[in-house]
Amino acid sequence: MTGVDDHRPRFWDTDGDHGVQPPLTDRAIQEAERLLGVTLPGSLLRLLRDRNGGQVDDTHNAFPTHRPTSWSADHVPFDSVLGIGHRARTLSMLDSPYLVEEWGLPTDVVLISGDGHHWIGLDYRACGRQGEPSVTWFDADDNSELPLAPDFPSFLAHLTAADDFADEANPA
Repeated sequence: MTGVDDHRPRFWDTDGDHGVQPPLTDRAIQEAERLLGVTLPGSLLRLLRDRNGGQVDDTHNAFPTHRPTSWSADHVPFDSVLGIGHRARTLSMLDSPYLVEEWGLPTDVVLISGDGHHWIGLDYRACGRQGEPSVTWFDADDNSELPLAPDFPSFLAHLTAADDFADEANPA
């Protein structure tokens, strides 16, 4: 199994700054953990110290699934990561409490990616707010969820390119 450091050199798509928050500081991490009431995974924080959110490189923009979702028969998208910060008109992990309530998601979740109808979140329901969260796909439209990985490093290790999957319109 690979670790977070194996993904760092090519994890981010640095061609633009959509979704990028100001550089991550220790103070911002402490504020986020206090506001969210959780301990964030160290592997996620290491990625965010390199680039505080934004678009993911095309080599890491999908996660394979063992069952169909409303998105696809065999994967879910992971094209961006929410950073930590207060940049105007940019969603942040700090918006999780509002977004969780707005979309009817479980309360012990910190959202790390999504667009409103579909989310990927750090799921603290089983481990408690100070534990190592699993990673879960949430579909707000059909009120379903799908566990993706037991922890964030395992989630990172299984990310792949969306182009690796066939779709109904263009089967491989």
